[in-house]
Amino acid sequence: MLAGVGTTWYTWLEQGRDVRASPEVLSALSNALKLDATERRHLFALGNQPSPERRSYGVERVEEPLQRMLDSLTGQPAYVLGRRWDILAWNRAAAMLFGDYAALEGDRRNIMHMLFADHQHRRLLVDWDILAPTTLAMFRADSARYAGDPDFERLIEALARSSAEFRDWWPKHDVLRQLASQKRIEHPISGRMVFEYTSFAVTDRSDMRLIVYTPLEEEQTDQKLRQLLKVEPFGKAKAPITNPPNHHANRKVIAAA
Repeated sequence: MLAGVGTTWYTWLEQGRDVRASPEVLSALSNALKLDATERRHLFALGNQPSPERRSYGVERVEEPLQRMLDSLTGQPAYVLGRRWDILAWNRAAAMLFGDYAALEGDRRNIMHMLFADHQHRRLLVDWDILAPTTLAMFRADSARYAGDPDFERLIEALARSSAEFRDWWPKHDVLRQLASQKRIEHPISGRMVFEYTSFAVTDRSDMRLIVYTPLEEEQTDQKLRQLLKVEPFGKAKAPITNPPNHHANRKVIAAA
């Protein structure tokens, strides 16, 4: 009665008969049975239907276990990206390689902003001309899941105003899936360095992603990174617990020690 389906039909469904429940019916059953997110996905899998994803638009928090794992990667620069590709947390190696994230606020701590609107960060990337359009296509694929979100739209509009390349490439509607690849860095202290970077999904349905850079032997990167990490840092490379940027209220990103 709560799901609005007949008793016979529901019995057949529980018996595993070929009744072909629609996504709407499965959603109604999920609500009636008060299933949690895991149980809901399992029901849709049993019904051979894609589970409708509920996108979160609230506060993004990096939990302590993930933070501790970040800190344990002492020889691999790593950071956590939020749903809009804002850098939510990082380790000391990432800050020494790419710069002091703690000094950045709002959009300035966003990967797309750093790639297209931060000239200092752009100079670090040896293959910017190849990397930038590829990264933009990956971002477009992710942002499609948040169509109409005001923070995404405001960021895209700002990038179009500040970057001619972004303004030219965005209307092409290119999309790519996340790829593991290499990145060449021209570091102001250590010189040319080569890293293999890999993206890992954080499987709590938060749309967070862990990005890890592994130093390669090419250009003696592993040795250069060890030497770089001996340099006195510009401050503690804090990994924050952040609120999503609310640019309409002009709030600052909160960083907690």
